Amino acid sequence: MVLRVAFDARDARDVRRRGWGRHAADLLAALRRRDDVAVRACGPAAGGRLPEIAWEQVGWPARIAGDGADLLHQPNCFLPRHRPCPGVVTVHDLAFEVHPDDFAPRTGWKYRTFTRRAVADAEAVICVSRATADDVLERYDADPARLHVVPNGPSLGHGTRPPGIAPGTTPGGPHDGRPYVVAIGDLRAKKNLERLVAAWRRSGVEHRLLLVGTAGGAPGAEQELAARLRAGGAELCGWLADDELDALLRGADLLVHPSLFEGFGLVLLEAMARGVPVACSDIPSLRETAGGAAELFDPRDVDDLARAIVDALARADALARAGVARAAAFSWERAAEETVAVYRSVAP
Repeated sequence: MVLRVAFDARDARDVRRRGWGRHAADLLAALRRRDDVAVRACGPAAGGRLPEIAWEQVGWPARIAGDGADLLHQPNCFLPRHRPCPGVVTVHDLAFEVHPDDFAPRTGWKYRTFTRRAVADAEAVICVSRATADDVLERYDADPARLHVVPNGPSLGHGTRPPGIAPGTTPGGPHDGRPYVVAIGDLRAKKNLERLVAAWRRSGVEHRLLLVGTAGGAPGAEQELAARLRAGGAELCGWLADDELDALLRGADLLVHPSLFEGFGLVLLEAMARGVPVACSDIPSLRETAGGAAELFDPRDVDDLARAIVDALARADALARAGVARAAAFSWERAAEETVAVYRSVAP
């Protein structure tokens, strides 16, 4: 039996995709490569008059009712409460609960209000890591029988651009031969970039520190943070197109991911898939994703972070080999297979 699935594809259409957008785009593509599901990508029509919440809660289910879908899948938290078929929702993390100041007030309110409701109402809840599933269980008192863990896969394509820094992407200009370490993430407090800059300076390594990411938090806060990071000596690359980011990663001697809170840590897999050593925070989600293939550190301890940078560079070859093997265990084909199994568990 071919399952007919209505899939909310709004995040997949974002040209500057963050993690949840990459998840939606790559999962949708992998599902469409299968012959046991027929997936219809849904989203509000261009120029539509319905506000976002109204489309999610009223417009989308009304449209599905006429399409004969077997189920609907919302890949980022906002499931319609009244719907004509079973609903599956994906929860990436609960950062809006743990770090509310990283979100604009209206955005944070929406996530805190509707994610809890979606978890309570959904026939199935998909979490991208065991760590996120445990958080959902604890904070929302969710039914464990309805929670399923389906990990992400590497998302960034491997391009042909020479490895290194693209001209004009950093204040330092094109690659000048100096080695560099890189961190990737929005300019939010939870990304812990100020401690990274302090640790990089304390480590004494000769590497440049490149920070890739764009504004993603509360209005105004990211500009203040960017100014402090530059004052510490870091080079901010801003948002990079996929081919530029791929080349930058391939030219890095180390990826450092110092985040205080994550749901999965997709950037770890992107670096590992390219043979780039990884040092990351010793928090549940990143330990789970790294699977022993990264140098871990206490993200709140600047000295330990500095130590990890030095140690990771010293054993770069071993970390690179371990990372390649670890990344090979993840794929969007696997994610699609496990997602379809969830669909079948709730389809009528």
